[in-house]
Formats: sequence, C-alpha cells, structure tokens
Amino acid sequence: MTSKLLQQAREFEREHIKDIRPEERPCYHVTGGHGWINDPNGFSYYKGEYHLFYQYHPYSNIWGPMHWGHVVSRDLITWERRPAIMAPDESYDDAGCFSGSALEMSDGRHLLMYTGVKRVIEPDGSERHYQTQCMATGDGTDYVKYEGNPVLTVKDVPEGGSPVDFRDPKIWQDTDGKFYAVAANATEDGNSAILLFESEDAFHWSFCNVLDRSSKKLGGMWECPDFFELDGRHILFVSPMEMMPEGLKYHAGHCTLCISGSYDKESRSFSREAVQPIDSGIDFYAPQTMLTPDGRRVMVAWMQSWSNTKFVPKGVKYFGQLTVPRELSFRDGKLIQKPVRELEAYRGERVCCRQTEISQETSLEGIRGRVMDMTIRLKVNGEFQEFCMKFACGEEYYTSVTYDPAEEVLCVDRSHSGYLYDIVHSRKLRVSPMNGEVTLRCLADRFSLEIFINDGSQTASVTLYTPLSADGITFAAKGKATIDIEKYNLSFS
Repeated sequence: MTSKLLQQAREFEREHIKDIRPEERPCYHVTGGHGWINDPNGFSYYKGEYHLFYQYHPYSNIWGPMHWGHVVSRDLITWERRPAIMAPDESYDDAGCFSGSALEMSDGRHLLMYTGVKRVIEPDGSERHYQTQCMATGDGTDYVKYEGNPVLTVKDVPEGGSPVDFRDPKIWQDTDGKFYAVAANATEDGNSAILLFESEDAFHWSFCNVLDRSSKKLGGMWECPDFFELDGRHILFVSPMEMMPEGLKYHAGHCTLCISGSYDKESRSFSREAVQPIDSGIDFYAPQTMLTPDGRRVMVAWMQSWSNTKFVPKGVKYFGQLTVPRELSFRDGKLIQKPVRELEAYRGERVCCRQTEISQETSLEGIRGRVMDMTIRLKVNGEFQEFCMKFACGEEYYTSVTYDPAEEVLCVDRSHSGYLYDIVHSRKLRVSPMNGEVTLRCLADRFSLEIFINDGSQTASVTLYTPLSADGITFAAKGKATIDIEKYNLSFS
C-alpha cells in the first residue's frame, strides 16, 4: 500500500511537472520532476530497462527530507519519468531516505538497499539523526519497505564506528551467489572507513572487513562508496568531504576519488595501489556504477557541487541534474571515461573543419549551438602560447576553455556564464599532450558542458546558467594554433 507521504509526493509531482516547460530542462540529462535532486541511486538493469533513482525533494529547489525519484530508459540516453518510489514514512527513516543501490533478484523482484535516517530527541532535548541500512522490494513502479528494517545498525559496525554517519550502501551479487555491500562509516578519529558486509539472502547481513580508510590527506568522511572489478583491477570509488587540495587536484572540497588496487576474495581484503580524481571540473559528486547486460561498467554522477548549492538561480523551478552515463575502462593505470556509445544514435548534422588555423578570435561556419557532441583536436606544435574556446557565447555571456601549452594546464571558466553569485567558477587541471595533440570531446546540453580529455583519460564537468539565446562558439589563440573539429548536432525529437 502506498503511504500517505508517498502519495502526496506523487500527486505533487503530477500536478507541478507542467510548471516546467521542456525548453527549461536539458535534452538528455536527468533532472527531477520538480524541485531538488542530488545523488543518483539504485542505478540498475531490471526487466529489460535501465532504472535510475535519485535523492529528491519535490517540494522546493533546496535540499529537504529525502525521497527517491525515478526514471527509466532503454538506451541510457532518453529517460521516461516514473512516479517517486520512496518517502520518509517509517519510524526508522522519518528524517530521510538517503542514498543506496539496487539489483534484480532471481525471483524477479527489484531489490533496493538504502540508508534510513531516524530523528531522535536526546535526553538533553537536542535532536540527533541516526543512520541505518534498510531494504525494499518492488516491481519497477511500486516498492514495499522490508518488514525487518533496519537490517544494519551501528551494532553491526566495528568498534569506534559512528551511528550518525553510516550510509550509502552499494549492493552486488558475486559469482559465489552471496550478496555483498559496502557502506561508509565515520570513525572516532574524524576520518572514515569503508565497511564490507555479506549476506546469503540479501536481508540478513554480517560484517566482513574494512576495505579501506581515509586519512587527513584524503579528506574526512567518505561518502557514496562503490566497489567493482574493471579490466583486471579492483576499483573503489568514494566521495570525500573536507578534502585538501594537492597541486591542481582535489580543489572541490567535496571530491571524488578512484582508488585502484587488488582484492583477495578469501580474506575479503583490499590493497590500495593508486589514487586519482574521477572528474576535475566544477560540478561532479557521488558517482554510482552498474554492469550492463553486455558487460560494460557504466557510471552516472550528480552534476553539481555542494559548495554551489546555496545559490539557486532566480526563477529556477528545479535544481540539480545528473551526468551523461559514462562507459568506464582502466588502461595504463588510468581510469578512462567515455560517453555511452548509445549517444551516437542521436547524432544529426555533421560539420568538419580540418587543419584550421586560429589566431584572433573567430567563429567558424556551422559551429554553434547548445546541444552538441563536438571533438576538437589541438595540435601542440610550439606555434601558440595560449588557445581558448568560448561556448554559449552572446553579447554578455560565455564559458571558456583555455589551454596553456607551456604549463600544460587546461582551465574551465564559467565566470561569465550568467551565474551571478560569488561561488566557484573556474577549475584548472594539468593536461599533457598525447601524440602531439590535446583532444577535447565536448558534450553540451543547454545548461551543462562535459569535457572528455585525451580519449577520456581525464574529464571536467560544469553546469551553466546562460540564457539559451547565447549559442555562439568562438576560437582564439595567442600565436597560431591549428585545430581539427568534428561537430554533431544532437537531436531528440
């Protein structure tokens, strides 16, 4: 039976989704039906469709008591909106249904594992929120919370674990038939541990081991863990809070890390070997992955930064969007990310420019727009001191992508994109040429830009707030730069 709170959320969605005109939304990036979204949840394949849930507060465009919103797709690009599937309507999750994950069970049920947040009034009268792990099952539209919730509490974590910061379970079923889950837990020393649990039936769990721990060099609380095998390595994704920068890396405060290493299934132990950022742009957090039926590891993330969320642009009826799903691989010690290949089916008109010389700021015929898939190959040949592209250009607006070949630094800057608040507007990252070139594949979708650098070996994601009338693209160089361009308009009609 649908609870009163969930029914209320569904009715609110249905009544108010028409408040947002289609042109106010991106074309192929997921947004909420109405109001606020953050972390992607429950990214999974179930009964022939991709299901994607997300942290959701439908009633306003600022964070509030967390629900789960829901969209489905057959190709990971175009998404159909489904009614919200979860509301904070039980005693163990009355302060919010936080992040979690999903999988299809052998009996045909869709299984969700999520963090329930319970509001408790302490003896001194203060309010405190306790976090536990909970289960729900459903059919792809309607879900029922498990009568035995919560299935994991602070009693199930090692000594010194926090009852307040214990969240974001990621569940999977291994080849041994058992179910496993990782969850994030704060520790008494102000850091975090990633805990591994196992279960025979996905409802009764026991603690296995600590997979890895944060340190003061890698932030405090680690959120939204994900653990999987990729091209012969085991990968742990985490999203650290309060992380200090290292050179040009990790400047977001709330960052994302790809920790690669090896995993011993007998001892359930993980050995860390290397750490790298997942995305080096302004807006990217809380990634989650799934394995597609054809064996690809695909990731989606919240395309937003916590540092920017207090400044919601005037007139916006929704806030927050998710990245394009990305295919992952691991090559030469690097995480490689590429837009899912399904996007290519939406390519329309193709424009190519070969061996084009750029000096003063110029526009090129056929190169403009706000919804596109465009690749620029910049020849790094010693003939220029700086190269700059400007996207979403108008009389007042632009977002720039600048490359300095001497410093080997790429800078993304949205200071003139129309976002008037004093928030983070630029990010620099070190980018070395590959075979004498820097390659930038740029996915634009009305209110965002995702850049895949050097065949996906680095990425930079940024949201934009520029009026759609600003759709120009210009190129300029100090000296003489030579570029190749291949640009496709993307069509979703």
